[in-house]
Amino acid sequence: MSYVLRRPTVDAPSPATPSTTAEYRPISSHLAITPPVSVVIPAMNEAENLPYVFKTLPDWIHEVVLVDGDSTDGTVEVARELWPGVRVVPQRGKGKGDALTTGFEACTGDIIVMVDADGSADGGEIVSYVSALVSGADFAKGSRFANGGGTDDMTFVRKLGNRVLCAVVNRKFGARYTDLCYGYNAFWRHCLDKIELDCTGFEVETLMNIRVVKAGLKVQEIPSYEYLRIHGASNLRAVRDGLRVLKVILAERSNRRELRRQERRSPMLGTFPGETS
Repeated sequence: MSYVLRRPTVDAPSPATPSTTAEYRPISSHLAITPPVSVVIPAMNEAENLPYVFKTLPDWIHEVVLVDGDSTDGTVEVARELWPGVRVVPQRGKGKGDALTTGFEACTGDIIVMVDADGSADGGEIVSYVSALVSGADFAKGSRFANGGGTDDMTFVRKLGNRVLCAVVNRKFGARYTDLCYGYNAFWRHCLDKIELDCTGFEVETLMNIRVVKAGLKVQEIPSYEYLRIHGASNLRAVRDGLRVLKVILAERSNRRELRRQERRSPMLGTFPGETS
């Protein structure tokens, strides 16, 4: 299936006008797309923040999938009031990684966008992510440290840790990232077939970033600005979650070395990776 990047002109039919061409969604005054876009929002007790989150979401998106982590503050009710067509999916387990995996499975769009529920992300940036994807990228990765990005919500320790871990990933996996531990990303749905997600916590973002590189997918960084959480306290713990990220990096590096050893041994055995004699 191919997707078309279309630029509407004054003669273009309106969305309500029957047409024999592919249906497209205007996303700006000069850009329109054909693929439907799903936005996944993992949330647990974020009722006070959701009005700020939904306010910035563009009206041209195909669907919003809210993954509810057993909230007790009316998160689900608020979401349905703000976005009547929202799809609410109960989270099966615990942790951000588990919530995202649950949301991805529920999406029906061809493009999936990950957005946090704490109000730190600007939904208006989604157009930049989608534009990168329809222009040829497989994975659009948000970066607070790319030119044009920024953050109000990182301490010195977290910035230092992110920089060190990012440098390790770049060196060990041949990536060129400027940011590593950031949850605002978008990708084509078919990428999920190549980046199996098998972690449950905040380290899920790092795992995704590593595996898209290992899979040879085309990645484009998108400058993004991270704002302060509006209400409530984050569940992120710098030291604990930093160690979990490091553990993921080491595990993926170990797996890569083992794969290379298998590839070197295969010709001697008369077989190729993935085949049996």
